[in-house]
Amino acid sequence: QVRVVESGGGLVQPGGSLRLSCAASGNIASIYALGWYRQAPGKQRELVASITSAGKTNYGASVKGRFTISRDSAKNTVYLQMKSLKPEDTAVYYCHASSTIEDLGFWGQGTQVTISS
Repeated sequence: QVRVVESGGGLVQPGGSLRLSCAASGNIASIYALGWYRQAPGKQRELVASITSAGKTNYGASVKGRFTISRDSAKNTVYLQMKSLKPEDTAVYYCHASSTIEDLGFWGQGTQVTISS
């Protein structure tokens, strides 16, 4: 099994910054990618950013240039640095681990990010 736990959400004013963390535990060796997804009320869950075990990154179109995904392999943690935040970035942000032991991967519980003045 793999467990991922998000932290770092909160309320931020438009234009502000926030950093989310996702700590993975369990069968770490089975993880080949970690990603951030978000889901706003009434909308489908969408990819925000992902990073593979090789370090390849991928970003959703709406966050390119504003968000940066990075990892600390020693801590089994992935970070999402978010800048120039907009009200439309408001959503629950979920961490997802793509794993060789589970086709659907593993999801965290989510952390709320609210952008509002």
